[in-house]
Amino acid sequence: MENTLVIFKPATIQRGILGEVISRLEKKGIWLVGIKMVWFNDELLDLHYAHIKDKAFFPQLKEAMSISPVVVSCWKGVDAVETVRAVAGATNCRSALPGTIRGDFGMSIQRNIVHTSDSKESAEIELKRFFKDEEIFDYKLNNHEYIYAFDEI
Repeated sequence: MENTLVIFKPATIQRGILGEVISRLEKKGIWLVGIKMVWFNDELLDLHYAHIKDKAFFPQLKEAMSISPVVVSCWKGVDAVETVRAVAGATNCRSALPGTIRGDFGMSIQRNIVHTSDSKESAEIELKRFFKDEEIFDYKLNNHEYIYAFDEI
């Protein structure tokens, strides 16, 4: 089992589709183990997006991520990072396949509905950025036996 970060971006909040997007992740079979609302400031944006800070589009990204609060969340499951990325779809929403979150709800590269951790290592770093240990809950869903084979968990 692993944990991964999903940030529901301002586009999700502003469009009122947070519940639908969360539902997609829940229906896939991963489960929510931490959630809260935060408002990005310049310092947090610079830290979280340090790997693209020098890109020409970064000022636009900062503006888009500052429009409203975001919802940060932690999701758990077998291969959670890879699974969430598959459910989210391609970063460029116009290229994302129908049936994915970005494919069904987005048309933009930067206002692409969700941020997802791109590796286990990134997930660990990003989760520590937004959550204290006691804000991530360890519990088992009652429907595990219908989601995973007994030898997978």
